[in-house]
Amino acid sequence: MIRRQPSMMDFDSYHKFSVVIPLIQRPDGYDVLFEVRASNLKQPGEICFPGGRAEAQETPWETASREACEELLIQKSQIEEAMPLDVFISPFDMIISPYVAVLKDYQGTMSPAEVAQVFTVPFGFFKTHTATTYECRVDNRPGDDFPFDKIPGGRNYPWRHGKYEVNFYEYEDKVIWGLTAKIMKVSVGLIESFIRQLEAKKDEEEK
Repeated sequence: MIRRQPSMMDFDSYHKFSVVIPLIQRPDGYDVLFEVRASNLKQPGEICFPGGRAEAQETPWETASREACEELLIQKSQIEEAMPLDVFISPFDMIISPYVAVLKDYQGTMSPAEVAQVFTVPFGFFKTHTATTYECRVDNRPGDDFPFDKIPGGRNYPWRHGKYEVNFYEYEDKVIWGLTAKIMKVSVGLIESFIRQLEAKKDEEEK
């Protein structure tokens, strides 16, 4: 076989986003920081992680760290440790690169232009609570100008349909759902591994 490193088909047609799952160390463990989107933004009031769309020539981590600094009004030096998580490919033409990171000396700051509120949830909550899951149908609907006369079956062609899992967590008066909940759900094990590695590193440094 001729060696070749495959890439992703139609990669350039996807919108690229990155987010950070911020961790704050407490005496009894780690908390996860969430944002509530400001009222002037699209999807106001939604709970999310710091993050946003990539700018030209940015790496995924550069996007994630820049957005975290802009939204939380922190310096890059306050992002003490970080680790990439698994990339999420959305059926809605998005590629999202999540990272977990520890924030140092965070004082609850935020940009009012983008963030209405920040709050934290103990990481242990996500280890002991299973997300509630609902299923949405994803339909393949050709436009009116689609050349049905050129395909077998025409307008009766048996198009495939997909499904999209929507997750929910409820913590006190907060409902964490959608993409934020999905990223959190699939990343719990990786975040736990990240924390173990941090603790092992600290123990080694203290010896």
